[in-house]
Amino acid sequence: MKKKPSSTTNIYKLVIEFTMQKIVNIIAIASGVVSLTVVGIGGYVYVRKDAIIESIKEKALGSITGGLSDALPGIVDAELPDATGAPIPLPTKPSF
Repeated sequence: MKKKPSSTTNIYKLVIEFTMQKIVNIIAIASGVVSLTVVGIGGYVYVRKDAIIESIKEKALGSITGGLSDALPGIVDAELPDATGAPIPLPTKPSF
């Protein structure tokens, strides 16, 4: 003979199902938010990649030339000459 489930057991089952459904829904929403955030950030970086690269280049060059101009102020602002001296002659072969 089967034992008939009590009404208390049915209430517990409903509470557990309701709670589990809420947990699953929260996880699904969180997953969607994370996915949309990743796609949004990826799109933002893709659209602004040229500006980001230029900004990094300017910062890198600024830190390099800024440091050189402080340490060697005359070198950075100096102009290159238009021409150089005569070439160095090649060594001759010794004759034996």
